[in-house]
Amino acid sequence: MVSHMLDNGRRITLDGSTLRTTDIAALAERTARPTAPDPKAFARAGESWETARRLAATGRVYGRSTGVGANRTQDVGAADAEHGLRLLRSHAGAIGDPLPGREVRAMLAVRANQLLAGGAGLNPAVITSLLAALDGGAHPVVNEHGAVGTGDLAALAQTGLALAGEHPWHCEPGGRAPAPIALDNNDALALISSNALTFGQSALALDELRRLLAASLPIAALSLLAVGGSYEPFAEPVMLARPHPGSTAAAARLRTLSGIPTRPTAPLGRIQDPYGFRCLPQIHGPALDAADTLDGVLTVEVNAAAENPLISIEDQAAYHHGNFYAAHAALALDTFRLAVLQTARLSTARLAALSEPDLTRLRPFLGDAAPASSGVMILEYAAGAALGEMRAVSHPASLGHAVLSRGVEEQASFASLGARQALRACTYYRQILACELVAALRALRMRSLEPDPGLPLATAFSLAAEALDPRMEDRPLTDDVAVAMGLLDGMAGV
Repeated sequence: MVSHMLDNGRRITLDGSTLRTTDIAALAERTARPTAPDPKAFARAGESWETARRLAATGRVYGRSTGVGANRTQDVGAADAEHGLRLLRSHAGAIGDPLPGREVRAMLAVRANQLLAGGAGLNPAVITSLLAALDGGAHPVVNEHGAVGTGDLAALAQTGLALAGEHPWHCEPGGRAPAPIALDNNDALALISSNALTFGQSALALDELRRLLAASLPIAALSLLAVGGSYEPFAEPVMLARPHPGSTAAAARLRTLSGIPTRPTAPLGRIQDPYGFRCLPQIHGPALDAADTLDGVLTVEVNAAAENPLISIEDQAAYHHGNFYAAHAALALDTFRLAVLQTARLSTARLAALSEPDLTRLRPFLGDAAPASSGVMILEYAAGAALGEMRAVSHPASLGHAVLSRGVEEQASFASLGARQALRACTYYRQILACELVAALRALRMRSLEPDPGLPLATAFSLAAEALDPRMEDRPLTDDVAVAMGLLDGMAGV
């Protein structure tokens, strides 16, 4: 199992079977550091390596005693000691900007854990070096593009060359790269046959988007308070009548945040609010459910021996297969991004509602007393622009298609693109929610409203009120939104 202990910070032991997405995020963000690998898992990886070497010496094993892709029919002699390095050099052709360190560290954590699952047949010294890099604050320089969802070949080939001393490392201040290690013909494909970068990036995006989804509920509750909205949509009988897990959970959290009884009475005046308030559980719920689905898929993947070929210790055999194909992840990522997009649209709907005098009993756009004051008018445009960007990166990546390697690989999942799109969605979603928070707090201040003391929503209000500029006159709101963006992680924990 994955173990955690406090020793100059959180420590995580990888074992190839119980790594969680939250562990990946912690290792990538360096809020946790790895220990030595689980001894039993490390021994299993070593036995897999010895098994693979014997099989390659006595028969045809893809990528070890043969070429790869359309070159799979070409044999490689046992005396060809350069085959492995040639494979790494030829595949280390990723292009684009270097990836941020946290994304590469996430890849290192995933790949080390996958190797401990024992099916790769890779030199266990690679595992030691990957964990040393994570612990020592170093990561190989990895460029963005080079995968289509059938393996992060280019990124992992760059990693392999870095381990062999042929590719640069990036070290944080005081960090250190692991000493070069020798890799042979049996180590090249065994290292790069993985979607570790895609899964690592997916884990980071899942972690951040889950926090933003959590933050969106207290922000929505503040907006609801500002417009005097109805609590009926969150009533327990309503949710039990159509009990989707995510929707039920969203309504329950809104009741807890605002102190709403399980059977609230209708407010005087309006019978039904706009969808931005009334349909919140039904739109937020699918995003929570999609997050759980993606988490489940990634948990399988990061603990899987999905390498091709699979080296079976029990059977003393190499099985050639298609487990590297990342359709589960691609489809779960697409669904998750589309579900989160719906909640972002709802945030812009509430932002528009906050500009309506019929709902707020204030001047249009929450303007001050000056004639024709524009107030927060521009925030609708800014949030709309961010929503447009978020919509673009929510387009299903799995609709992509590619035919590669002389037609031998005639399909691609594009999970790698889906993971990068999910990371980009984080920025736009954060901007949208921050715009709503600025407007909601302004409306509450103008109406002299605050949540009842002792409620979780009162904590959220205080976080915002202490940080955001109280001035109401027309002025640039860029800094206000930037401050609000920084408050969202705190809002998530309310």
